[in-house]
Amino acid sequence: MTPLRTAAGSAAPPPRTGRRRGARPSGADLLAAAVGAVPGGAARPGQQQMAAAIEECVAAREHLLVQAGTGTGKSLAYLAPALTVDGPVVVSTATLALQSQLVDHDLPRLADAVEPLLSRRPTFAVLKGRHHYLCLARLDNSTEAEPEDALFDAPAPRPGGGNRWLGEAGRLGKQVQRLRDWAMETDTGDRDELDPGVDDQAWRLVSMPARECVGASRCPFGAECFAEASRARAREADIVVTNHSLLAVDMLAGRQIVPPHKLLIVDEAHELADRVSSAAQAELVPELIDRSARRARPLLRPETAEALTAAGDALAVGLAEAPAGRITAGLPAPLREACTLLDAATRAALDVMGDVKADDPDPVRKQQAKAVLDELSDTAQRLLDEADHDVAWVERNDTTGRRALVVAPLSVAGTLATHLYDERTVVATSATLTLGGRFDTVARALGLDAPPSPPPTPAAAALAARSAGRPPADTGPSPAGAGAAGAAGSAGTAGVPATSGPGWRSLDVGSPFDYARQGILYVAAHLPRPSVSGLPDAAGEELLGLVTALGGRTLGLFSSRRAAQQAAELLRARTDLPILLQGEESLPLLVRRFREERSSCLFGVMSLWQGVDVPGDACQLVVIDRLPFPRPDEPLAAARAAAVDATGGSGFAAVSVPIAAVRLAQGVGRLIRATGDRGVVAVLDSRLETARGYGPFLRRSLPPFWYTTRPEVARGALERLARA
Repeated sequence: MTPLRTAAGSAAPPPRTGRRRGARPSGADLLAAAVGAVPGGAARPGQQQMAAAIEECVAAREHLLVQAGTGTGKSLAYLAPALTVDGPVVVSTATLALQSQLVDHDLPRLADAVEPLLSRRPTFAVLKGRHHYLCLARLDNSTEAEPEDALFDAPAPRPGGGNRWLGEAGRLGKQVQRLRDWAMETDTGDRDELDPGVDDQAWRLVSMPARECVGASRCPFGAECFAEASRARAREADIVVTNHSLLAVDMLAGRQIVPPHKLLIVDEAHELADRVSSAAQAELVPELIDRSARRARPLLRPETAEALTAAGDALAVGLAEAPAGRITAGLPAPLREACTLLDAATRAALDVMGDVKADDPDPVRKQQAKAVLDELSDTAQRLLDEADHDVAWVERNDTTGRRALVVAPLSVAGTLATHLYDERTVVATSATLTLGGRFDTVARALGLDAPPSPPPTPAAAALAARSAGRPPADTGPSPAGAGAAGAAGSAGTAGVPATSGPGWRSLDVGSPFDYARQGILYVAAHLPRPSVSGLPDAAGEELLGLVTALGGRTLGLFSSRRAAQQAAELLRARTDLPILLQGEESLPLLVRRFREERSSCLFGVMSLWQGVDVPGDACQLVVIDRLPFPRPDEPLAAARAAAVDATGGSGFAAVSVPIAAVRLAQGVGRLIRATGDRGVVAVLDSRLETARGYGPFLRRSLPPFWYTTRPEVARGALERLARA
């Protein structure tokens, strides 16, 4: 192969100069310097309290749950004390927006501010999954990719003709050529730095999932690998910024990816358990089996390849017959037969292929083929095991025609108890960590009040190991089942160290906002209890009255796409306001228009409930159509609730209510984003007031707005805002 880059052009990390030992400034000193460097910056008591608590917990080797409301400045509150810790400190975030905020703004400013105190400039690095980086080995082979592989999920042909394959191949070819040109220029190979970007189909041709990587020692481009260079930079940095998905894979695979560290800060910690569940989830898709058979065919005997194809066909037939939803009475016979065929076919194929060796004609492609077959084999075995601690379901998308058989863990609390806290201090922070005014529920979900989990099954352990790009270990026999996340019960009081999990503290530093003076929480208690899908007529009329009282400036958060569409149609028909609907344009463009067009309204679904930051008077009314309980057809939530019911508890109270509380708090948090913000949150679901069991719990999970159920009070406040 002809290298695309010379060694001199590779992105090798600079040599480390070493940390300054001996006396050093405290976290409070570094925080004061950072705040003082911001124009108009002022000390915030909650920020100072949080920074001090982190230093104390690091010294005491205790873990910390800290709720820091909007406006606290929690990023600086954890970054400043992080610089007092020896070795890298790892910060994990759930969203790209926060990751970009840290890397592009907060960390550079902090480094500038504290350099005089530290007598050196602290360093930081971003660590992402291997597939986020350009792979020179894949790029070198990209012109040889089979069109059907590249177009595995290509769109259906357009009516009226044209050769779909030639047109798509030509488009992909142009994008790959641009990537080849970019490879000669980039220092990092990070996809996020490619502007303008390329679509996912083109990027898949030039990136390498971790499970398919042969390793730097066996790769002809190992010395120039962008992913390896990113890991080297992370090992030398003071602060490493990563994401929950990579952190989850790192934990499940034995902590082989993220560099060793003494302090882990998990921002947006309310998202972590879901990301770990996603990392431990696997699926079987007929098209993937077919593609894996085509990839492996040159390495197999004809009958072995045909067995793989037959297994894929059997799965397609089984999925066509199976209804969508959770599988509660064991795998249906057609799906069990398909998994059995697939297990046998993949094992036979892997035996024929043998190990990847340095002298193989194309070790990269062989490893790719083996990795996909390994994963299919592990997933088939996992589904056939039907372990109590796994949940299986069938996914169907009638629009795209996609069918999948999916398996995921019932609970990850035990996994987190085992793998998250060992040999490091963990600080978990978010604006929404207390539910009903207590930390108990979130602590259980994060494994702080859960017994350590048993060893993973061989299939699950092997899958996690390959996701990290390393050989799996022998894990022994399958374990017994684990309990459901968020199980009912009052396992300890907030702030009291757990009896069965790691020692931990909790802290709520509040928010600098005066919610009772800045906002109103209005619950439309006079409306009928929601019973039908979509937007009920009475709720639509209530929405219309509120929006017209203010004259727009409304963020509508809806429980379904149908409800959002109905609301948009209603407002467009009966007002002249600009109504922006999620899905009609890209989300960043819609948010920008909402921010800039003073009288506009933005309506959408769950992705708008968090991450949308529109301070000022562009957003003075947030409307929520109904309480965001998980749908009955959400397989994991339903399975977890059923597991609690089976033990004599209330699955609704233990699972559905906490999920709704977190989602509701995130949505309500879109209103007040700065000290000068004013407005109304309107919940058009009367149950927030009338449900005596969970209504008060949900209200206690929200910021302390001034509360009313009187519609004339809410409309009057909005009319005054409109005049102002």
